[in-house]
Amino acid sequence: MKKIIFFALAHLFAASFAIAEPANCEAQAVSKEGKPLAGAAKNSFMKKCEREQLGQQCASKALDKNGKPLAGAAKNSFMKKCESGK
Repeated sequence: MKKIIFFALAHLFAASFAIAEPANCEAQAVSKEGKPLAGAAKNSFMKKCEREQLGQQCASKALDKNGKPLAGAAKNSFMKKCESGK
């Protein structure tokens, strides 16, 4: 029962975090001088930021059926599948 509640709360947290991601990347898209990025620089930064956030989300979900973190080939396989969105 505790695992079900834990996973339900984790998914709710992840869903709320996923909604806030683009705004977080938008807020971070500034130059060294503090000016907002524009054009190709902004596009490049946004892609990198969103890719990194997806990687962090996938890493936090990489658990086995007992709730222990995955390692080695199992983690690599999970990360590829999670990051591809399949």
